Amino acid sequence: MTSRAVLGADDLRAVMGGFRDALRMHQGDINRLNVYPVPDGDTGTNMALTLEAVVAELEGVADGATLAEVCKAIGHGSLMGARGNSGVILSQLLRGMTERIGAAEHGKAGPAELADALAHASDLARRAVVRPVEGTILTVASAAAEGAAAGGDTLVGVIETAHETAADALARTPEMLPVLKQAGVVDAGGTGFLLLLDAFWLVVDGRPLPEPSGISTPIDYEGLGAASGGSGEEGGHDVGDLRYEVMYLLYAPDDSIEAFKEVWAGIGDSIVVVGGDGLWNCHIHTDDIGAAIEAAVDAGRPQRIRVTDLAEQVEEERWVRDAGVGAVPEPAGPPPATSVVAVVTGDGIGRIFRSLGVHHQVVGGQSMNPSTADLVKVVEAVGSEDVVILPNNKNIRPVAEQVDALCDDKTVRVVATGSIVEGFAALLAYDPAADVATNVTTMSESAARVVPAEITRAVRDTTTDAGEVHDGDWIGVSRDGVISIGDSAVMATRVLLARLLEPQHELVTLIEGEGSKAGDTRQISEWLGEEYPEVALEVHHGGQPLYPYLLGIE
Repeated sequence: MTSRAVLGADDLRAVMGGFRDALRMHQGDINRLNVYPVPDGDTGTNMALTLEAVVAELEGVADGATLAEVCKAIGHGSLMGARGNSGVILSQLLRGMTERIGAAEHGKAGPAELADALAHASDLARRAVVRPVEGTILTVASAAAEGAAAGGDTLVGVIETAHETAADALARTPEMLPVLKQAGVVDAGGTGFLLLLDAFWLVVDGRPLPEPSGISTPIDYEGLGAASGGSGEEGGHDVGDLRYEVMYLLYAPDDSIEAFKEVWAGIGDSIVVVGGDGLWNCHIHTDDIGAAIEAAVDAGRPQRIRVTDLAEQVEEERWVRDAGVGAVPEPAGPPPATSVVAVVTGDGIGRIFRSLGVHHQVVGGQSMNPSTADLVKVVEAVGSEDVVILPNNKNIRPVAEQVDALCDDKTVRVVATGSIVEGFAALLAYDPAADVATNVTTMSESAARVVPAEITRAVRDTTTDAGEVHDGDWIGVSRDGVISIGDSAVMATRVLLARLLEPQHELVTLIEGEGSKAGDTRQISEWLGEEYPEVALEVHHGGQPLYPYLLGIE
């Protein structure tokens, strides 16, 4: 192909789509690079989810929109959808870049505009971080800007030199941060940012996106416990001592933000505040949740407040990276009277089950039923003599029922959960100190109070009670079978909820899986708030295949 001389609106759309695809491809590799002892989830996952929000925002921009309109959507989508420290910094980089590209004359951005955009992005990102540190995504972005400035008078030249200098800076990040050198890896956020330049290169000159590397370098997590820092920020606290991550959107006047950041500087670290024109995305690690939120109330109006227990997250992340799904080290001390083994699908679902006290898990689901031997192996690893199995799928129940007869020294009982959300509900009644019979009774009663449902895509034509279903249709499925059909996941979810929700219902749990989009989740949330204001919504990232959304109503 002939290299592009300028970037137009459609080109920038393609760059964002390519960047999203690249982050998804490399998500696992980047996650393994995230060596900090208090990670904001996974860097690769958070950056990919941020780009999913950008792409979803762009889907709402009409064909034929101007470059400025596309740039505005990118900035807004990244701000609203930013996840974790790395996602917030990435959103500021994208906002800075699109501010300059969107201002290009005649709706076309050439090499000078792109070089200026990368410089402005780097500058804004550094200003958003209260205490910047080198060896992070900020270093790689600055190097990209320096390289772009020397790239000459062609787009491909700007991109090539920016990529070269950024890659060189990324390779040197272990020299700047001892925590990276000790683990033998480069910075995770910087690795993700380099993929943005790869996406530009793809669109401008047809250079293929790099293939995932399949990183296998062992990381010494045990030696990283006292490290400080994060994706671009460090401070006076030992990050391992800060218990909570607090994030929210803040509607506040621009002139109130400096005072707001000063308050935050006194109560925590990993502080990133990005945005403008009255809307800000705010991130902090702190021990004082109340003070972190009160500062927002003093400045303006916070929304979408999310609080994560980082101490618990560290343990979960180490398990996911080092042990995979299977037997997880149990807490110190004697084993509980009754332990739980759960069948899970999706890394996010595994983490949720882990937080609810399930130390032993088996990978499985609708399309990958575990064998009896798989379940027996994990049950045998349990320290307790009494074990409850949560199959979380009706097809796995018969296999689970065989385990008790094959484990001579254990009493194994099954709570007949037919879905992940029923498994969650069952665990709300789980008592580790109670005997297995008591747990089976209470957990079964709790699971039965949930109305489970799921959204998926039809793989063949068929006739259902809800109507004719065609290959590719979005369908909503409950215990009664297919009850909604739509041309989008959003429509199928709305119809499903409208048919299932009853006056006594108070809570809908929505678990995002592969194929879910941040924009779709937002539309579902807004619709539910308008139509059923008395019903609360909880959203979790599950990562399950085949089902973009799992739902529980209670």
